[in-house]
Amino acid sequence: MDRRIGKTRGAIFEAFISLMSVKNFEQITVNEIAERANVSRGTVYLHFVDKYDLLDQCIETQMMQLCESCLAGGENTHFASGGPLLRTAEYLERHAFVFTTLLNNKGIPAFRTRLQAILLQGLNEQIDMSGLNRGMNKEMLVQFLASAVVGVMEWWITHSMPYPAKEMIADILTLMERNQMAPRQLDIVQ
Repeated sequence: MDRRIGKTRGAIFEAFISLMSVKNFEQITVNEIAERANVSRGTVYLHFVDKYDLLDQCIETQMMQLCESCLAGGENTHFASGGPLLRTAEYLERHAFVFTTLLNNKGIPAFRTRLQAILLQGLNEQIDMSGLNRGMNKEMLVQFLASAVVGVMEWWITHSMPYPAKEMIADILTLMERNQMAPRQLDIVQ
């Protein structure tokens, strides 16, 4: 992508997130986005069909960057280990304004849904259905685990991240292990 295009899209994303931090998504206009991004309304429409497309692409971009960050590193590639979950939480921590805005804005439950879908996919690929999980409904178990983890992360973000990422992930992993819900043997974050 041309650097100028990337810079313009970035300015539009920033303006959009900034507006969502003070206004409900439904109340935001393309004119406001353009004005805050210091571009013309036509420029916004050159990059996005409408504000709904902008929202979708903003969420998709954030989720893609989140996934790249949490799956980088390679030392712990299974999703329920301390590595990817910790990198996810640390990424959320570094980009707190964006994620807090996306989760707090009443007009966009799509962000939470997308976050849960990514976790569902990761857990579904790794859940061990032998041993304690034998005979259980895999779909229900995966849904339960994903809902629990996303729920705790959502609480953590919307409550201004009251604990460091490392502590929060260690607690999540401990809770999963204590309740025998771990998809695989867990690597507790030290």
